[in-house]
Amino acid sequence: MRRITSGTAALALLGALTGLGPAAALSSPFGAADGTDALPAASRGGPPAAGAARDYLVFYADGRQNAARAAVARAGGTVLSAETRLGYLLARGAGAAFTRALDTDPAVVGVSGERAIGHTASRGAARPRPAAGAATRSGVGAATRPGAGAAPDVSQYGKGRDPLAGRQWDMRMIGADQANRKVPGSAKVLVGIIDTGIDGNHPDIAPNFNRDLSRNFVTDRPKDDNGDTLDGPCEADGCKDPVDRDDEGHGTHVASTVASPLNGLGVTGVAPGVQLVSLRAGQDSGFFFLKPSLDALTYAADIGVDVVNMSYYIDPWLFNCTANKADDARERSEQRAIVTGMQRALDYARGKGVTLIAAIGNGATDLGRPRVDRSSPGYPRGDEKVRQVDNSCLNVPAESKGVISVAAVGPSGRKAVYSDYGLEQADLSAPGGDSIDGKGRSATRSVLAAAPEAALRATGKIDKTGKPATPEVVRDCAGGSCAYYQYLDGSSMAAPHATGVAALIVSRFGKPGRGGLDLDPATVEKLLYRSATPKACPAPRTYRYKIFDQTETHVCEGGEGRNGFFGRGVVNALTAATMDP
Repeated sequence: MRRITSGTAALALLGALTGLGPAAALSSPFGAADGTDALPAASRGGPPAAGAARDYLVFYADGRQNAARAAVARAGGTVLSAETRLGYLLARGAGAAFTRALDTDPAVVGVSGERAIGHTASRGAARPRPAAGAATRSGVGAATRPGAGAAPDVSQYGKGRDPLAGRQWDMRMIGADQANRKVPGSAKVLVGIIDTGIDGNHPDIAPNFNRDLSRNFVTDRPKDDNGDTLDGPCEADGCKDPVDRDDEGHGTHVASTVASPLNGLGVTGVAPGVQLVSLRAGQDSGFFFLKPSLDALTYAADIGVDVVNMSYYIDPWLFNCTANKADDARERSEQRAIVTGMQRALDYARGKGVTLIAAIGNGATDLGRPRVDRSSPGYPRGDEKVRQVDNSCLNVPAESKGVISVAAVGPSGRKAVYSDYGLEQADLSAPGGDSIDGKGRSATRSVLAAAPEAALRATGKIDKTGKPATPEVVRDCAGGSCAYYQYLDGSSMAAPHATGVAALIVSRFGKPGRGGLDLDPATVEKLLYRSATPKACPAPRTYRYKIFDQTETHVCEGGEGRNGFFGRGVVNALTAATMDP
């Protein structure tokens, strides 16, 4: 899976790091071992077979759309549509000669296969937009909450804690337990979760879930190109899940950390008064392909989302190298398309007032000095190769311009063992969990947040009676309603803490605009950095992690003001809620 998480099964990653192997990792009592799987990438989909037509995203150079159209025609292809905001054509062509011709044309920056997923997905269809009359911030003032747009219930704010708050060491670390009693966040602030979806019916998410604005940009695909299981059986007609469903659970956990309400049930998020918008770009299997992310970012920008959380990287390449001799021309063109396309989408969103926050990654890698990528490409699974990489190769979107990248810390405050790092790359840090941050290992050192009941049942983490079958899962019941929560590790879990703090900043300092509150992303970024708690490198700077009977060594560079482990510091919700502008 490509979402940036390790689950408490970060131990799978630790197995890869220490030579313990997958069997040892899979023996974790905390659930499925998906940590290492979270690192490799997905879908290259190399050259099509002769005569087999497929669709491509053809990114053209500035002002060269007509020339790119002509190049498609010369190569024997057809232009299906044009996305002028991001500068690409959706084109159909057959055979390796088609892509070779485009890859060498001066009007074309890069070409990526459009992996339209699902046997009923229409090719070249326009992206989903709000239906006529649907609630949008530009049309009806603040976007409405479920329940006829009722005002948020703030009766709980300042009056105690939710039942599982004692397990939320992460919220105490950043002062969120105090901050949300003072500034719970405004319902006029929209937070977009670009992920595997959000369980909008979860009792500890539903009050803040904006169903009207949420969109699903992917269609499930039961099997991959080789006929192996990918997403598994479809749960909905046409393999298109509704906007309130998350069959994987990752997006729900992220959303819960941002904005689970203070409602007498379960946990509380960093900003329990803001609204959550699901912008689903990830498959059930955890793959995140390019076009859904482009669609999610442009849609978020157009409807007035204030902050987006991106706890994943774009498949199929863990590191995108635009001129790597280890790759062939086709592979280099695809990587150029990913770097270029995502940067254009991120720039478009930031230009429309969207603050961009991403997880830094779980490869335990100094991103300033990457050396080997064994994970790319990986779709269909098995296409991975070993290649040399360097600092010119980018993890997207974490290393894209304008994105705030967040590293993970464990409950002791140390950089989490799995978290990527780097002096140039780490902008902030936040609690992400680290199940081995202490004696032995424990799920309670991970981050607890909401989980979809259906996903837990499907993976055997709760039994037929609804009782949790693993220490990774917790159930809480109140007023006749029960809800489930799970412990997970990962920089995926760190990023939403920063996203929640950003939402508090917009709530406090945003000005009315486009039906809600607007605050320039540069200002949000400045205030995020100013409110963070500076944290110096460990002494000595060469930090040695003891992982059972093995040692893993990471070196921290920089000073207290900014360093490769903690960036500009650990996010601080209480400071953000109380500081002067």
